[in-house]
Amino acid sequence: MADEIAGDDVLDAYSRVVSGVAAHLIPRVASLRIHSRRGDSSGSAVVLTGDGHLLTNAHVVGDGVEASAEFADGTTAQARVVGVDRLSDLAVLRADREIPDPPEYGDADLLKVGNLVVAVGNPLGLAGSVTAGVVSALGRSLPVQSGSAQRIIEDVIQTDAALNPGNSGGALADGNGRVIGINTAVAGIGLGLAVPVNPTTRRIIFSLLHDGRVRRGYLGLVTKPAPLQPALAQRFDQRTALRVVEVIPASPAAAAGLRQGDLVLAVNGVQLRDAQSLQRQLFEDAIARRTELTAIRNNALVDVIAYPAELSD
Repeated sequence: MADEIAGDDVLDAYSRVVSGVAAHLIPRVASLRIHSRRGDSSGSAVVLTGDGHLLTNAHVVGDGVEASAEFADGTTAQARVVGVDRLSDLAVLRADREIPDPPEYGDADLLKVGNLVVAVGNPLGLAGSVTAGVVSALGRSLPVQSGSAQRIIEDVIQTDAALNPGNSGGALADGNGRVIGINTAVAGIGLGLAVPVNPTTRRIIFSLLHDGRVRRGYLGLVTKPAPLQPALAQRFDQRTALRVVEVIPASPAAAAGLRQGDLVLAVNGVQLRDAQSLQRQLFEDAIARRTELTAIRNNALVDVIAYPAELSD
């Protein structure tokens, strides 16, 4: 009997957390309808700033430039697209009138597998829908189409909170109601993905707000995280590096002499532990700048100098 009462208390606490997050976020997540030459499409968007900006997915916006946003209280606003970044699958719009205050945005880098998360969006046109679950995995990769090229969104959050078409662009929040992700894809039954809100994506969002685009450096490397041998891990005080899977011909990396199989430890002295740690070194200020990459090749340490080009579609 005591165990049943304790179980009920746990469920009540869980329900209070989810309902509290829902009450906070539902007014701040809009149902979005994008108008484009190809017709209308729909999704969700989260209030980003107090002066009318909304955050959603790049794939929700598509090639549209205008949208309408409807909020839970029935009010609507017209919005224009401010900036789109297909490599992170993020886009920013601005409404033409006053909209609700933004929620607090957290830091997905602090998440752990098993943390409670709550998804708020407008799946299948059902406004203000709420689902809850846990962080199933971190550091996933998501292929996206950018122009004629397929690229990879790194460090994606995987959750078992139910997501359906229309959830894209909606909020993924922690138990305190802080937005820590933007729901981006339904990957299968019981499996959803979200772009994290963290220092890297905050920088992307800032660029979209102020410049309407994100400029990045391009090395021409395809990499994947790889563990270091114990002796190397102790020597360099890091457990993983990035193994070069492919060097794109005629790229800055090829010109610098990087080779398939190299283990890249650091860029300009900053250790690389995952793909996103490399991306952090390749924003606008890296373009055409002397960049030193430290790598291991045949158990020997090598330093190569590269000059990143500007990444384009």
